[in-house]
Amino acid sequence: MPEKPLEWLGSSKKDLIALPQGVRRLFGHALHFAQNGEKHDAAKPLKGFGGAGVLEVVENDAGGTYRAIYTVRYEEAVFVLHCFQKKSKSGIALPREDRAVIEIRLKAAVQRIKEIRGDQAKR
Repeated sequence: MPEKPLEWLGSSKKDLIALPQGVRRLFGHALHFAQNGEKHDAAKPLKGFGGAGVLEVVENDAGGTYRAIYTVRYEEAVFVLHCFQKKSKSGIALPREDRAVIEIRLKAAVQRIKEIRGDQAKR
């Protein structure tokens, strides 16, 4: 099976690059697994997004807790939806603002898939 490309939505790539090196390394490994159709041990389905198609990787370091959210719902690519430092005071729950970003970027992924499939249909 060929490696799927990564599609970075919104500011997700810039946000990932700004994270601490060890966190970036783990998130990079998890994304590489996803590109090859595998699931990294640290990747878990994100609750509230319809099953195992949307995954999150959570990593802690001295600076705090970080999350990378991506979707493997589509054959054409792995879509990186959001990378951020969790600053919520509400326990492990996903902050409302971050949930909204993920929902918007999931819609953008659907649009991008339509574009990719449209281009492939023209060939």
